[in-house]
Amino acid sequence: MTIAAAFLAAVVNTFEANKRLADRAIEQVTDLWLHVALDENTNSIAVIMRHVAGNLQSRWTDFLTTDGEKPCRNRDEEFVEEFRCRAELLATWERGWACLFKTLASLTLEDLEKTVLIRGEPHSVPLALQRSLGHLCYHVGQIVQLARYHCGDNWTTLTIPRGGSEAFNRANWGRPGRSHS
Repeated sequence: MTIAAAFLAAVVNTFEANKRLADRAIEQVTDLWLHVALDENTNSIAVIMRHVAGNLQSRWTDFLTTDGEKPCRNRDEEFVEEFRCRAELLATWERGWACLFKTLASLTLEDLEKTVLIRGEPHSVPLALQRSLGHLCYHVGQIVQLARYHCGDNWTTLTIPRGGSEAFNRANWGRPGRSHS
């Protein structure tokens, strides 16, 4: 496998892993808590999801041929609470992700050598991928933390639970710690 192929596979894997984290967090939150912000200066999970979906659709529609900031996108509107129905919110969320994954699946190794525009600024395709991934990871972290907060004691951890590393290591490697030899 070439470095370019390994890079592209790693990017896809990381996007997929972050979507799984966000989805598993969102599943744990009641419909009401999806729409509750911690204060007037923060966003609810629903607003963050709407923003992520809008960003993904804008960036990944015609990725190689048009600016990543589409003229039809109204970014400020993404931060206005709109959805009252979980199904409608999830449909918007999934459309954004579908746009991303469809475009990622269509990229060739030669595409990694191209330049794209985001807000008129040239980016190599690898830089555009990393920029999008960084932005997404930031918001997935927000979603997970808000979900954790809203669920309280009803939260089911998404990774190794606190104090559970030894049991995880034993289950996966048959011993309490991983050998670094």
